[in-house]
This record gives sequence, structure tokens and C-alpha cells, in this order.
Amino acid sequence: MSPRKPNMESSIYLGSDGWFHGRVTMGVKDDGSPDRRHRRAKTETEIKRKVRELEDLRDRGRAPKAGRKPTVAQWMTTYLTDIASLKLKPRSLDDYWSKTRNDIIPGIGQHRIDKLQPEHLERMYRVMLDEGHAPSHVLKVHRILSRALKIAHRRRMIVENVATLVDPPTVDETEANPFTTQEAKAFLEAAAKRPTFMRWCVGVGMGFRQGETLGLRWPYVDLDNELFRPEWQLQRLTWRHGCKDPHACGAKFHRFEPCPPDCSTHKGYKRGCPKPCLEGCTSHARACPDRKGGGLVFTRPKTKKSRNAVPIPPPFIPYLREHQAQQEDARAEAGDGWEDHKLVFTRPDGRPLDPRQDWEEFKDLLAEAGIDDRRLYDGSRHTAGTILNELGVDMPTIMEILRHTQISQTRRYVKGRPHLSKDAMRRMGDTFMPRSSEPNPASTDRRSARAAQRRRRIR
Repeated sequence: MSPRKPNMESSIYLGSDGWFHGRVTMGVKDDGSPDRRHRRAKTETEIKRKVRELEDLRDRGRAPKAGRKPTVAQWMTTYLTDIASLKLKPRSLDDYWSKTRNDIIPGIGQHRIDKLQPEHLERMYRVMLDEGHAPSHVLKVHRILSRALKIAHRRRMIVENVATLVDPPTVDETEANPFTTQEAKAFLEAAAKRPTFMRWCVGVGMGFRQGETLGLRWPYVDLDNELFRPEWQLQRLTWRHGCKDPHACGAKFHRFEPCPPDCSTHKGYKRGCPKPCLEGCTSHARACPDRKGGGLVFTRPKTKKSRNAVPIPPPFIPYLREHQAQQEDARAEAGDGWEDHKLVFTRPDGRPLDPRQDWEEFKDLLAEAGIDDRRLYDGSRHTAGTILNELGVDMPTIMEILRHTQISQTRRYVKGRPHLSKDAMRRMGDTFMPRSSEPNPASTDRRSARAAQRRRRIR
């Protein structure tokens, strides 16, 4: 009778099928039953190697949990629904969902997360780049996938996060193109002809983000102490289903076949034909009778630092008081039709300004002021940071005004000017090099006489 093997000792044997089999005890399952893992190989050397690898993972506490692992599509759905939704802001979560539905699931969604290889990710990134996606878009997809796999690795669902083995595309940082002082003045002169003049003064002159400006409320404006407190921001969020069966709710909107090349249905769409729906599609929540959480919504800024009070430039105060008085007149004129959100900048009926229309107005003002096209961020935060730097304001103070958490972030918002660099180097030269003095007539005559004498000797 052979002695009994010690607890946790593995067994290796040659099966009747001609394969070598290995059984490794990893512990117990969630239901209390023994967790025995199986490996097989053609040779005894190979099966011993596989068994040692499994034992090493067990001893280091890095062995994946028992059971069939989910596919990438299943895990991304679980990650976004139950994990990321507890931490991410609504707009960020919408972006995660969008890139998961449109890029990750079609690319590698059918692979099991424990069978995923670096080559699968690299192939997906190459296809995305060939389809015309920007490298920055591919990099965002890589970061989303890497974060989801990091959570799976932390929970011992996979042995290794393969996203850490892949180099995503290199992205060149978008160069800021802020207004010059003359361009900023021309822009505000064009804006002065519109009812939204003060909205652009706050954006350009104080560096507020678009959502912070449109979400600014009178209870958080202290005109006496000259302070703005951006406690809220206005954002447009994606609608979510409130019904129990999102797939059936959007049945009449599902499209599983791509549009033909000469599609006329979506001719007027700026982004072209929409992509076909995925199997089990739960989109189209905008048509749900119980939809929730979408449209124009007031949300908190991303960080606590973003809610810090910002001093109002004193010259802005009279214009803000006049703007407040005009808004009171508009409220009285609208009567019951006024929607009171206590907003500083509103439509004629008190409703919030639409961010899309606000962006279009910015483009119109650029054309009216004769300024070349640029991003809204360039004309607000980047402009404020750059002009403050030109005025001699130190970097920590600019960081406080723009409400950044790190000064390295502030430096990306400040662009150097060529004329300032030239003036700085002129002053540097004046510091180190002596000024050239006026020529002395007597010394000049002596040098001329010596030169004439040398010429005579030569002759």
C-alpha cells in the first residue's frame, strides 16, 4: 500500500489517452469544495514544467480564480456597470462606454480575458489607425482597456495584464494657440454687440471652462467681495434607459447591417452614417419613455480644487451688475414663461445656454473679429494663462487662478511669445556684455598715422 501524499502535493501520471496529466491542488472554491486544476502535455518534461508554473502561482498567491473566465466583452460590461460607474464622472463614463461599444468589443470582445495576447491588442490598434482614428483616440482606448484588465488582475481573474506589454501609439501633444492681447480685444469687441458679452468676458478674461461658465449661478457670485465660486458646471449627458428591457425598448431603432455606400438617409449627418448596432444592443435610450440622467445636467466640477473661489477683475463688476439688472427685466417680461435656474447666463426664457450653440457662437465671433480658427479652450483657458504670464504673474498664482492641482499642468496652458523671448535675451546681453563706447577722435588719428607709416616702409 503506497503512502498517502501530503496535502497540497501535486500528482503526475500517464493517462490511457497517451497524454501526461498533472493535478494541482490550489485550495478550496467559493462553495468549499477542493480546487484541483488540471494540466496535460505530450511529454513528462513538459507536464512537470506546467505543474511547477501552477504551483509557483499558488505559492505566490497570484493564481487566477477557478471557473471559466469571461470574455472581454462580458468583463468590460461588468467593469463599466459595477466598478467604474462608482468612481467616474458621468461624462467620463459615457466616453468609456462609447469606446467600449465602438472599438474594444468589435475588436477583441470575443476573446476570453485569460487567453488575451499582446498581439490581439496590437492588431486591433493597427486596424483602428488604418480606419482613420487619431493616435490620441487609440491611446484612450488602450488606457480604458488597461484599467479594466488591471482590475481583473487585481482580483486574480488573470495572471497578467497584457496591456502593460503593449506600446500604444505615440501622441504628439496638441500645441496651444491662445489669443494674443490684440486678438483678445478684437474678440471681445465683436462679442460686445451680443447679449452674451459677459459670458465671453468671463471665459476669456478669467479662463473659466465652458461648462463652468454656463453653469455659473447667482448664489455663488459675490459682487461685493468680487468673487466667483464655480460650484457647478453644465454638461450634456447621454440618456440612460429607465425600463427593464433596454434591448426591446429600442427595437425599432436597431440597425445590424451597415449603410450602403450611396446612403441618402444620413446624408446630412456631420459624422457620416452611424455604425451598425452590436448584438444585444441596449442603446437608443433617448427614445425610452422612462429615460433618465441625460440632456443638459448640472454636475459638480471634476476636482475639489476646481471649486475654489476666483477673484473677479474689478472692471468686470459694473458690467456684471448691469447684466444682472437686464436679466431681471427679462424675467419680468417673460412672466410665467421664465424658467428659474438662478443662472448668470441664460436664454431669453431663463433656460440654460446650449453648449453646442455656445460653441457655434464662438466660431462666429472668430470670423467677425478676423481671427483664424482655433479651439474654444485656446480662446479661454489658454488665453488667460498666457496673458497672465505676459503681465508678469508668477506661475503659482496662475495655477491658483486656473485652479489646477499641479503646476506642471499649468505650464501646458502658458505659451511663450517670440517678442518676449527676444526682449529677454536683449536684457541678458545687456547684463553680461559692456556697452560699446563712442570712438575717441585722438586715438583714431594716431591709428591712421601708424598705418600710413607702415605703408611707407613697405614701399
